[in-house]
Amino acid sequence: MMKGRFFPILVPVFSVILGLIIGAIIMLVSGYDPIAAYGALVTGVFGDSYNLGETVRTATPLILSGLAVAFAFRTGLFNIGVEGQVLVGWLASVYVGISLDAPMVIHLPLAILAGALAGAIWGVIPGLLKAKFKVHEVITTIMMNYIALYGTNGIIRAYLLQPGERTKDIKSSASLGSAFLGELTEGSRMHYGLIVAIIVAVIMWFILWKTTTGYELRAVGFNQHASQYAGINVSKNIILAMAISGAFAGVAGTMEGLGTFQYMSINNAFTGVGFDGIAVSLLGANGSIGIIVAAFLFGGLKQGALEMSSAAGVPTELVGIIIALIIFFVACSYLVHWLTNRFTKGGKL
Repeated sequence: MMKGRFFPILVPVFSVILGLIIGAIIMLVSGYDPIAAYGALVTGVFGDSYNLGETVRTATPLILSGLAVAFAFRTGLFNIGVEGQVLVGWLASVYVGISLDAPMVIHLPLAILAGALAGAIWGVIPGLLKAKFKVHEVITTIMMNYIALYGTNGIIRAYLLQPGERTKDIKSSASLGSAFLGELTEGSRMHYGLIVAIIVAVIMWFILWKTTTGYELRAVGFNQHASQYAGINVSKNIILAMAISGAFAGVAGTMEGLGTFQYMSINNAFTGVGFDGIAVSLLGANGSIGIIVAAFLFGGLKQGALEMSSAAGVPTELVGIIIALIIFFVACSYLVHWLTNRFTKGGKL
């Protein structure tokens, strides 16, 4: 049998390969050239510095939303409300970016912290309901996504709306944008948010694996009854886990508000950042490094899809199908386990 320590690495790798193979078959059946399509996909990611910069920009909030999902999962919780937490974090950071006058060394950290705090508060609510009333967090977080979507829209319309269904631009002192990075990547919207995302990934790893609090959080996730018997405050840790997860998601929102757009507009639908974070976390095996790699894969697929459409004539929806297939195979880990055992010598590595 395949050794357990390799399984978390091989499942995503084989899932990506299987997804690409079946995606190629679907292209052939649909009358498209998969070689030309995948060639265009690679060009769309690595073909020039602009595309590379846009891939990094797309991946940055996905790293943070993936970390938010993974942190909750590591503590035995399913935070399906990352999308809503992204929205409230986005709004809070933009509000601070618009309303405060301060030097960048103060303004930018405050705007990011405002987004984190807003996401944490939005995460605490389902955490409290779970801890005190045993209300399942999947239900409450899904419902709170819609509250966040229409609530942020309502606040923008009532207090922040400018012509064009959007807020004013944030002040330059709160911006993650960079003229240097823009020139370096031929005008892409790449910003310094990647540094923030990597810092948060390190913070997640440190909290979970190097602190007593992280040990308690993971213990509660493994077995609440045993943890309570050992003297761990289960309710407190559930609330704390959802707060930290929500804070990570809120910071993902700040990447959009302070980096990519530098304003917030009326959203007629969800951004998708939070929902994609679920897939990124799953593909990244809920680990910091794996999530960073998975986020870049998803960012590359999304950016490369534009080149596939223009250069190879392949509908961008096919990239969505490939992503869905990858997620499907990750979810079907036992099938991938069987396949990897079949293709290794004697079923062993």
